[in-house]
Amino acid sequence: MTFFHMLSPHQESHAAGRAGWLRAAVLGANDGLVSIASLMVGLAASGVNTSTVVTGGLAGLSAGAMSMAAGEYVSVSSQVDVETADRAKESRELAEAPEAELDELTAIYESRGVPGDLARQVAEALHEADPLQAHLRDELGHSEHTAARPLQAALASAGSFLVGGSVPFLGLLAGSATARLWLIIAVTLCGLALAGLLAARAAGTTVLRPAIRVVIGGGLAMAITAAVGQLAHVSGV
Repeated sequence: MTFFHMLSPHQESHAAGRAGWLRAAVLGANDGLVSIASLMVGLAASGVNTSTVVTGGLAGLSAGAMSMAAGEYVSVSSQVDVETADRAKESRELAEAPEAELDELTAIYESRGVPGDLARQVAEALHEADPLQAHLRDELGHSEHTAARPLQAALASAGSFLVGGSVPFLGLLAGSATARLWLIIAVTLCGLALAGLLAARAAGTTVLRPAIRVVIGGGLAMAITAAVGQLAHVSGV
């Protein structure tokens, strides 16, 4: 081993630890961009004045952020309840049938390609150290990196919704009503592309497909909402 490797041990960086908040942040940003832009585009296409578009956009922004936060908190809290129930069940099974649980852990390692004798030794060593954690990790797939964190998910979702939902307001800087409509669409599509790119970089994946995916989805949402707004305007609703 070289002196450099002694000073700099091998380290790897994975995205699993960011899975919880990253999913909530990506969802919030995309939802903020698409829902607020679609709302403003629909209002603008219906022929209302700029003040009404702004008021509708602000109302949607505040309501959407609160909805995203509440939804994420409730959803992820349900996941916490499941993890807690799993922990209690495993603790009970370990207390009632420790040998059966040891056999189960051994079988898990054997199914992953570990030779029988070695699998038994590993299972016994882990049972001596912390049997509950061994079963939660290797039987159920629980880990510290992927543990549910409701408050973190709620804050990430609401914050990113506010950031994403603020982008379409840049379209109001245009002079005429038609120009404002098209500028809202343009800045939103750019925002969606950027959000997809950043999410892909944070997750450690390729950047092209996620960006294209969110741009197409957002574009379709705005197109449909604009059509509905135009129909409402034409019909006099």
